[in-house]
Amino acid sequence: MDWHLVFAAFMITFLAELGDKTQLAVFSLVSEYGKPYPVFLGASLALVSVSALGTLLGKTIANRIPSHIFQVAAGLMFIALGIIMLWRFWLKVQGG
Repeated sequence: MDWHLVFAAFMITFLAELGDKTQLAVFSLVSEYGKPYPVFLGASLALVSVSALGTLLGKTIANRIPSHIFQVAAGLMFIALGIIMLWRFWLKVQGG
């Protein structure tokens, strides 16, 4: 087992999820229903499922596309999403 990779994946996922809409949804569900254990179990199963899907798709993509091309494409998509979000925010602030 590559524990360094396990730790890196944990830290990246943990930091990416902090303050994310998933965390806010979980917070909202617990606040509304007051039952943290079922919410924790459901959210944990969802995160495991999404991570499994990402892992399988990542392996499939890695077999077909060189990693440096995939990294550049992913980076460009994040930049594009950031620009779109900033643009929508700007339009909202301007009243449009």
